[in-house]
Amino acid sequence: MSKNKHLSLDDRSKIQLMLDNKESFSSIASSLGKDPSTISKEIRNHLQYRKVGAYHLPYNSCTKRVSCPKSHICTECHAARKYTLCRRCSMCNSLCKDFEKETCKRLLKPPYVCNGCGKRAVCSLEKRVYNADFAHREYRDVLSEARSGLSYSEEEIRYLDEFISPLIRKKQSPHHICATNADSLTVSERTIYRLIDARIISAMNIDLPRKIRYNARKVKCHLKVDKACRIGRTYEDFKGYLLEYPDLAITQLDSVEGKKGSKVLLTIHFVKAEFMIAFLRDHNDSQSVIDVFERLYLELRPDRFCSLFKVCLADNGTEFSNPGAIEYDRQGNLRTHIFYCDPSSPYQKGSAERNHEFIRCFLPKGTDFSPYSQEDICLMMDHINSYSRESLGNKCPYDVFSFLYGQEILDLLGCHRVPPQDVTLNRSIFHKEDSHESR
Repeated sequence: MSKNKHLSLDDRSKIQLMLDNKESFSSIASSLGKDPSTISKEIRNHLQYRKVGAYHLPYNSCTKRVSCPKSHICTECHAARKYTLCRRCSMCNSLCKDFEKETCKRLLKPPYVCNGCGKRAVCSLEKRVYNADFAHREYRDVLSEARSGLSYSEEEIRYLDEFISPLIRKKQSPHHICATNADSLTVSERTIYRLIDARIISAMNIDLPRKIRYNARKVKCHLKVDKACRIGRTYEDFKGYLLEYPDLAITQLDSVEGKKGSKVLLTIHFVKAEFMIAFLRDHNDSQSVIDVFERLYLELRPDRFCSLFKVCLADNGTEFSNPGAIEYDRQGNLRTHIFYCDPSSPYQKGSAERNHEFIRCFLPKGTDFSPYSQEDICLMMDHINSYSRESLGNKCPYDVFSFLYGQEILDLLGCHRVPPQDVTLNRSIFHKEDSHESR
């Protein structure tokens, strides 16, 4: 029996084939020269969830899917076909407040997957399958993430900052801090230097008297709150999700930076209406993004929020590396789905990138955002959203958004329409406001 060896793609392909043939864990393990527990862990750790429905049946995992009489749950049905009963629509589970998920009892015992099940063609429940290519890709992603960067939660970062930074400002060295606080710190001396270099804690290199004498190598240090955040949320997964739910409206998330180390904007772009809102944040961290989503969730209420943020597409920035806190509210209820673009592929959310060109008319690259307030940013976005677009039939994003989602949501977001003759796409609008206030 081979030990301490990673499974290869060929091994995983053999596991998939034998599962399709209803082979037991013991026979699979014997064929690969592994322990049965290894096969069990491999399958449970790399389950692929599919909401594909069945022949002539859409996906529906509700316990009431057979006899539910509900209709017109959506205020306006966006499905390609208009259904008299909502249970026949693939969006029923995500929109119905009375949804109760049913899980097949066969998935609670080995082999834990639907591979080899003869009822897959007539089952509308969520499927759990083992796919060799998916499992190997997921395994490689985890292996790669585990070998790079730092991984701490927001609470751990806050604790380390409150503990380490005051001591460093007293001119204590990281070596002295680690040596005298071994019982309180769970990080090494080298990790403290990395946290300071990456500006993750408030202490800086200038607070280290000996550190500033040397020119450090320019090495990028990336922090992921959740190292496995991309697993199941890649751009390929995003395209597969849209194949299952082609009528969902897409929301694109991004950050706009000004001067390095200064304030930063979070932009939320509604692709169908080309409508964008922006929020000013003190730091480009994960917690500030979570705070914005919590605020929107409370102000819009869950029903409106879920109708707007059905699926979100973001880049690979640190600020979006805690998808669980964005996707679920504090009670554990699912409120959105988040996916990530491929690295160095801004064209995959090109609609938001094009809209950023309007922001740069007001705030060129390198601009310090500190003098601006959230009211200034809202005023800027009002002018941008009131600017007519040829792609919208010479309508402005404000009007299209109002038509699609209603004026009430715009009022809750604090958005206003600027008359066409007053639309201005330069920073003079800020000076006009200042001069008006001084009078």
